[in-house]
Amino acid sequence: MTSTSEDLHDVHPARQQFSLGLALLLTLPGILVRVFDIHLSDPVEATLFGLAIVGSAFMLSWAAEVAQLDISAGLAIAVLAFITVLPEYAVDMVFAWKAGHAVTEFGPACNPPGATVASPCSLALANMTGANRLLIGIGWSMVVFIAWYRLRQRGERFVAVQLQRSNSIELTFLALATLYSMTLPLKSTINLFDAMVLVGIFIAYTIRIATAPAEEPHLVGPARYIGTFTVSGRRWSVVGLFLFAATVILLLAEHFAEALVATGLTLGVSEFLLVQWLAPLASEAPELLVAGLYAWRLNTAAGLGTLVSSKVNQWTLLVGTLPIVFSIAFGGFHGLPVDAHQREELLLTASQSVFAVVTLISLSISLPEALGLFGLFWAQFLLGAIVPAEYALVERVGVSAVYLLLAAWIVMKSRDRLPQIFRDGFRTPHAVLHADD
Repeated sequence: MTSTSEDLHDVHPARQQFSLGLALLLTLPGILVRVFDIHLSDPVEATLFGLAIVGSAFMLSWAAEVAQLDISAGLAIAVLAFITVLPEYAVDMVFAWKAGHAVTEFGPACNPPGATVASPCSLALANMTGANRLLIGIGWSMVVFIAWYRLRQRGERFVAVQLQRSNSIELTFLALATLYSMTLPLKSTINLFDAMVLVGIFIAYTIRIATAPAEEPHLVGPARYIGTFTVSGRRWSVVGLFLFAATVILLLAEHFAEALVATGLTLGVSEFLLVQWLAPLASEAPELLVAGLYAWRLNTAAGLGTLVSSKVNQWTLLVGTLPIVFSIAFGGFHGLPVDAHQREELLLTASQSVFAVVTLISLSISLPEALGLFGLFWAQFLLGAIVPAEYALVERVGVSAVYLLLAAWIVMKSRDRLPQIFRDGFRTPHAVLHADD
């Protein structure tokens, strides 16, 4: 793909150059604070490091999209899956690594006796559960809301956001990961066996989808602008963005994590909540923006499909690597400890995923279904903020039960669709694409 005057006019080079420059600018204050060891207040450091990770995440997102023009489908899937969760990895791996050392020193409690701060073990899971719930509760529903608004603007009737039949593959492997995730709240640790199962599901998913016929990627924003460069120009641009963004994330991830925890102590805010919601917002921002742009242009299948694929990566590769990093830091085969609070968080996250998966049995999401995803997410979030600690168990289990009951109702209504979804999910993408020919 080479530059043409028509392409350049269509992508508004000045606007996309501004976006690239803004992403770079977001990273600079955090880099300067880190490199020159400038000491600022904890909230300011957390903000600067967080903005740097946001800027880097956007760069990774754009580079990953453009890279699809130059590498094979199988390699693209493997590389892009890792890149998608790299910012979340960075923060989660920091806490998992710290958790391994903490258990070595303090035992399964993962904290000194009498400690008043959240343990690294709980924080490692906090970022993961927050990222998973944000992606569905905000991301999936956002695509539907934007599509509904855009069609209403045009005077057209909105029915539902439709996925393609080939998306049965993502849905099937997400269903497998979700079913297995329902066992995690029953355990006292997430161990290497769990890692083997979840990473195995991801590998199987990658192998299955790698056989998909090559398609021209639908680039938007700065990615589309970079795609108009000469072949050598875009390749060097992609490599440069990858290296710079990955370096920034690796340089600042630990300091961002530590600054978040310190900010909670400074402001008297739960450091668990900061890690669970603010850190994922930083890493999820590019995916949500790209999906939103697709939805705004009414390419809703691409927008929702991107987020479903990302959910597969999070529920398999991201969760599966936590016990691996923990075990390396621990120096043994002990699993990542899961306390009572974390079991409740895992139950809530897995239950939301069950509801989301069965919502897509029809390969579509209607406006009422999106409102259900969005409303239950915010109901749990707001209830979690106002319900006294002694009733938190009832609140989390109660919302989980609502998710599961709604999921059971949908399955009963749509059970005839399940065999077709799983048949398509385990067939090669090429066969699915031509099943109706």
